[in-house]
Amino acid sequence: MIEIAQDEGQKGIFQKDIAENQQISLKYLDQIVSALKASGLIINVRGRKSGYKLTREPSEITILDIHNAFEADINIVECLNSAITCNLKKECKTFDFWNNLNTLIYNYFKTVTLIDLINGNIPTEVNLLLPCKRPD
Repeated sequence: MIEIAQDEGQKGIFQKDIAENQQISLKYLDQIVSALKASGLIINVRGRKSGYKLTREPSEITILDIHNAFEADINIVECLNSAITCNLKKECKTFDFWNNLNTLIYNYFKTVTLIDLINGNIPTEVNLLLPCKRPD
């Protein structure tokens, strides 16, 4: 995403150039690009075999947006997944700890944008517990 965001060409950046710059295989990058395209974060500039561009400004794309292109949710432990029923949830002594930590991670991902990464302005002190609650 950083490679694509930093490209200033009108034709977009080509997948082979991203792979070379990031030292990853084209096959692996294919999977990444497919997920980013399916999530609506990037597009081909002129159809197949053309370069890629962001669909929004880097300041409007959060790390959570990027994460969600690959994973449906953030669940640092399995029992936080809403699709899983845990019979011990009510009595669990650690559930609140894991849930709060998960919320911190979620809020941090939601707070940091692609432009923050590009500019090296990663917030170190963010009020993570208050404004953004994880959706249930």
